[in-house]
Parts: sequence; C-alpha cells; structure tokens
Amino acid sequence: MILRVLGAQVKEFKKDSVLTPIYMILEVLMETLIPLLMASIIDKGVESGDIGHIYRMGALMILLALFGLFFGVMGGKHGARASAGLARNLRRAMYENIQKFSFSSIDKFSTAGLITRLTTDVTNIQMAYQMILRMFTRAPASLICSMVMAFMISARLSRIYLAAVIFLGVCLGLVMGRTTKYFKEVFQKYDDLNASVQENITGIRVVKAYVREEYEDQKFQKASHNLYRMFVRAEKLMVSIFPLMQFTVYGCILGLSWLGAKMIVAGGLTTGQLMSLLTYCMNILMSLMMLSMIFVMVTMSYASAERITQVLSETSDLQNPPQPVQEVANGGIVFDHVDFSYKKESREPVLKDISLSIAPGETIGIIGGTGSAKSSLVSLISRLYDVTAGSVKVGGVNVKDYDMQTLRNAVAVVLQKNVLFSGTILENLRWGNKEATKEECIHACKLACADEFISRFPDGYETYIEQGGSNVSGGQKQRLCIARALLKKPKVLILDDSTSAVDTATDARIRRAFLEELPGITKLIIAQRISSVQDADRIIVMEDGKIHGFGTHEELLSSNEIYRDVYESQTKGGGDFDEGKGGEDGCQESPEA
Repeated sequence: MILRVLGAQVKEFKKDSVLTPIYMILEVLMETLIPLLMASIIDKGVESGDIGHIYRMGALMILLALFGLFFGVMGGKHGARASAGLARNLRRAMYENIQKFSFSSIDKFSTAGLITRLTTDVTNIQMAYQMILRMFTRAPASLICSMVMAFMISARLSRIYLAAVIFLGVCLGLVMGRTTKYFKEVFQKYDDLNASVQENITGIRVVKAYVREEYEDQKFQKASHNLYRMFVRAEKLMVSIFPLMQFTVYGCILGLSWLGAKMIVAGGLTTGQLMSLLTYCMNILMSLMMLSMIFVMVTMSYASAERITQVLSETSDLQNPPQPVQEVANGGIVFDHVDFSYKKESREPVLKDISLSIAPGETIGIIGGTGSAKSSLVSLISRLYDVTAGSVKVGGVNVKDYDMQTLRNAVAVVLQKNVLFSGTILENLRWGNKEATKEECIHACKLACADEFISRFPDGYETYIEQGGSNVSGGQKQRLCIARALLKKPKVLILDDSTSAVDTATDARIRRAFLEELPGITKLIIAQRISSVQDADRIIVMEDGKIHGFGTHEELLSSNEIYRDVYESQTKGGGDFDEGKGGEDGCQESPEA
C-alpha cells in the first residue's frame, strides 16, 4: 500500500529512477575489475619485471577509473533529479488532496501534523529515495560482484566474507524491529513541537498581554526535550551497528591476512591474489556499511512514509453524485427531520429532528446560547458536512444532488472568525468573484459599511493586507469579509455572528442595506444580540441542538420564554445603541488601541 501510493508520485521522473541504478551498477563493475588488474600488475609485472605489462595494466586501470567516475557522476545527477522530483510531487499531491478534504477529514489531522508531513516527512522520503536509488543499488551490486570475484580467487578464504555477511544481517534485523517503533513516536513528537510553535506565534499578542512568555518557553522546552529524548533512544540502538561493523571489518582483515599468508607460503595463493582479496574484503564490508546507513535512513523514513500515505489516501466523505445538478434555482431552504453528528460513532446527535422551511428571499435570524448548534445548522446548507438522517434542500433540490462547487458558489458564508489573506484589499475582495470590477468591489464595500474606512487608507483599495489581516481591526476584517461574500452574488447569504466586532449602529446600517439592496437573497443571520435579528422576517431560537421557537420578534416575545429572557436581559437599562442616532462614527470603525 505504502509503496504503491508513494511510487505513483514518481511520475515524470521514472526515467531518472531507472537510469540511476544502471549507472551505479556500471560504476561498481568498473571498480570490481580494478583489483584484478592490480593483482595482474603484482604477479605478472612486478614479480617478473615486465615493465610493459605494468604500463598496459596501469593505463587500463586509469581508463576504468575514469569510466567509473563518469558513471558515478551521472548516477548522482539522475538520482538527485529523481529524489527531488519525488519530493516535489509528494508535496504537491498532499497539498492538492488537502484542498479536497471535507471538514470531517480536516478534523482528523492537526494543522501542525500536516505541516510536519509536508516538510520534515517529505525531506526524509527524499533522502531515503536517493539513497535507495544510489547506495541501495550500489551496495548489493558491489557486495555480489566482490563476493563472486573473491570466490573465483579462493573459495576457502571467501567463507570469511560469507560468515561476516550473515552475522551483520542478523544484527541489523534485530535492531530494525526496535528502532522502527521509536521513530514512529519521534514524528508524533515533531507534531507536538510544531503545534507549540504555531500556537505561540498565532497568539503572540495574547502571550505578551498576559506576560506568559516564561510559561510558553517551558511548554516549548518540554516538547523539545521529549523529541530529544526519543531521538536519543532511537540513535542509541542505531549507533550500536557501527561498532559491530568495525569489529567485523578488522576480524575479516585479520582472518584473511593470517590464512592468506599461510596459503602463500604453501603455494596455494599468490601475493597479488591476496592483495585483491583484501581489496574485495574492503569493498564487501564498505557495502555492508552502506547498507547499514540505508537501513538507518529507511527505518526513519518508514514512519514518514506511513504518515504521508495517510494524507494521500484520505478521501473526502463528501462526493458529487453521478449526474449532479448544475444550477441552484433559488434560495429556498428546507430541513426535513434532520439529525446530525460530527462523528458517526457519537451517541448523542448535535442536531436533533430539525424541520423548518425558509422561503426564497426571506431574512431569518438565528439566536441561541453557546453550544446550541447554530453554526452546525447552517453548515449543512452548503454541504460542509452531510446530515446523519433526514435531508436538506436548497432551491427544492437535495444538497447531495448538487455539484458541490455549484452549491457552494450559490451559498456565501461569513464566519465570526474571519480570515483575510496576504495581498491588497482588492485581491481579498475578489476571492468572492475573481472577475469583479473595482466598481463592483466598491459597491459591495458600501453595502458592508467598509468603504468609509478603506477610503481613509493612503492607498485605498490597493492597501496591502498582512497575513491574517493583522494590520486591520476585527470590525474592519468582518466588514471586508461581508463585502467579499456579497461579490459572489449568492442565492443564500449566511452571516455567522459576523458583525460581533462592530457597534450596533453600524450593524443596523449593514442590515438596512441588505434589506434595501438584496431583496432576492435568502439571508440567515446568526447573532448574540437581539437587535441584530429582531427585524428579520422570522427568528429561530436554538437550544441544545433543537428548535425551541420559530416566529417573528413579536410572536417569540409573547410565546417563547428563552427569547423573552434574552431580550429583557439585553434591553434592561437601555444597553443597546440608539440606531437612529448612530454609533460612535456611523459606518466608521472606532480607533483601535
């Protein structure tokens, strides 16, 4: 499974992936022939005094060395292309698949975990793949060729190599089982470390405001120490391989020298052959050392490969039907006995038996306490989640029958926690409609009461928004996001507590503009303030995932105890602004500290 998923990302670098091992094998063949020529120089040139033979064999050795150098360089070049290309494709494939995740899929992975997978894990795979293409081809080829040549020279002495290979193979197998477990835990600790850094940087203003730098330092140190501790435990096992390698190398050299000297004295071996055997001994043991290095890298990268495969194999539980509906007729919404849970195994649903009908163009207020499932209710309209039971219809069609892109283009959502992206104000506005003219953007901003503060900026609509909108206030961000949603020209507009950071007078002006300018759009307004929803055509009162009341402001005041209690608590003592007199600055944003 893992090899199939990762192998599919080699794509256009298959040629480089094939050429690299071929060049490595050719390099090994050149290196394998050189000891034979060296033995010939000693036995037939030096001992017999044939200087011509020495020159001929020396020239041939130089030629083989040059060929070996060329093959090595080409192998390195193609190996680098293949490994870097695989890393690029893995990052691209993961990023593209993340964009397709449903909200339930996103909930499975932490942000820090996804970042680790896109960076550290991919780098591990890149290094491992390059080592596999080059060293994993070169080492076994060198081992086999050297063993064959050694057995051709002296089968008796070559048994020493065979014993060394078996001994080290058993040792590597024993260590591998334990280290794999440790490296899996290591990358989980990486996620914790990245999460600590991300949380600290995102909330740095809060950290400084509450003077919690020391606490955050301790939290980071703890995460860093846990990572250090797990790496040390894994590396302790890994480094035990290298003393074993050294012990085996010196043991083989001593055994060859002692037995080889006795065979030379007995006439069963020449000096040149012994020199060749010693060279092949080093080749074999160097190959084993390379295999141990590959083993270390592959062991580390196996955990990374599993984590990357999880992201690439994740499929959204929201899929288009075979023949999706490509047009949303209107903004009419019907909930028919809807139950909803975020997790299938949940015993208690978040929404319970929701049934309601909203006419096209109607303005609906939604109010309720924290945790009453207001946001969960509206998230089903654009099919961010699928219902557990029942059905949701938009424009008379079940949302599951629509093409999801068509449905979501017809439903604009403005969240309480608004997100702006780095770029100009115009670029952010055109997320709603990339073809929108500047005049259309200005009109949308006027409806959202955003044009007033934008015009005060020196660069106006070309003002650059920093990452996360850190250079504008919360109320300004909310109004820009409302304008962005309006540019979609949706059939349904959902405002999820999206005016909580503006004063009530500005909130009233925005609602009045919607009423006058957007009569055909179905508007759902989630709010904590009664004043934000009391002029709506009808108001939904939510409690504990159920509809506790549904009617006009006057009907709910007379018949719904929850709504009446909230209204009285908010209006007691004249807590709201007088909308007729205006707020602090009309549509203007009050100065931010």
